[in-house]
Amino acid sequence: MSSSSSPQQQTRQDYGTNPASGWKNPYVVMAIIAGLLVIGVGTGLYAYFAGSSYPGEPQSVSTAEFDGEQAYAYLKEICDIGPRKSGSEGMEKQQAYITEYFKSIGLEVKRQEFTERDPQSGEAVELANLIIELHPDKKDRVLLCCHYDTRPYPNEDRRNPLGTFIGANDGASGVALYMQLAKELKDVETGYGVDIILFDGEELVYRSSDRYFLGSEYFSHDYAKNPPAHKYHYGILVDMIGDSELQIYQERNSLAFQDTAPLVRSVWRTARSVEVFEFINRPKYEIRDDHLALNQTANIPTCDLIDFDYPYWHTEGDTADKCSAESLAKVGHVLKTWLQRAKPGAALPGN
Repeated sequence: MSSSSSPQQQTRQDYGTNPASGWKNPYVVMAIIAGLLVIGVGTGLYAYFAGSSYPGEPQSVSTAEFDGEQAYAYLKEICDIGPRKSGSEGMEKQQAYITEYFKSIGLEVKRQEFTERDPQSGEAVELANLIIELHPDKKDRVLLCCHYDTRPYPNEDRRNPLGTFIGANDGASGVALYMQLAKELKDVETGYGVDIILFDGEELVYRSSDRYFLGSEYFSHDYAKNPPAHKYHYGILVDMIGDSELQIYQERNSLAFQDTAPLVRSVWRTARSVEVFEFINRPKYEIRDDHLALNQTANIPTCDLIDFDYPYWHTEGDTADKCSAESLAKVGHVLKTWLQRAKPGAALPGN
């Protein structure tokens, strides 16, 4: 052990002749025993906190818990399509890719189609939210969602704001996560039925004044106006969760909604219980995202899982190499565990 402070000189004692000092003095003996206990306990604590359960230390997630490698392979395949702006050829290719994938694992993709105007050209754009149902017989359901369109341009890129935007983290990561999660959950009994919804038109924007969240707003208005036979008790939105340097803080709008705050606490406690410490148990950012319409219009308590500490946000640098299988595995593990623990009529997991 080393110290930054200088050692002090100590007075030498003659323990053989001084009756008030040395081993014969019970106070000295007690002090020595206490010192040894402190050293022993300290050593034990160090050994404990240096182990794998030390909060804050990154943990690995096995493929048995969630196959992040496979999810990352899907992410790269989506990125290989190129830009996927709403209404574009790239978006059509992505829709075909997603539909074929879910069909291959025995799940149907339903399209919720609607039309909007391109804010730049004024031309009509055909959009489609994609809905995948797991355990469709269950009337008590949970909504998992993300957006799957990409921004027209990387407008935050200082060198080339009109360049090519791939959207690996901001677009592909949520889709890839849900592709693998559906595969792992489709034959697993869960308390709630699960719907995965991929929102179109979240970022069909060229200027800050353009409308965001077209898909989630359309879905929320339709859900409120035409209530289905089932009920969504909770929703979880993921956005930019593939970042290789993952840090997910609690989002402030999610905490501000009275019915959603318990969901936030439940998800973060689930993360801690499975030792995924990249879910940081304090708020940081206030984000306008697809969860706002779900909370305010559809009245579905929905929290936003988003890593906003991402230096490649809305730049040409948002490519697959900035994401990781490990990050996808950790988020997938938390969601999979939470879905397996959540039960209708019971308290939320961890609450």
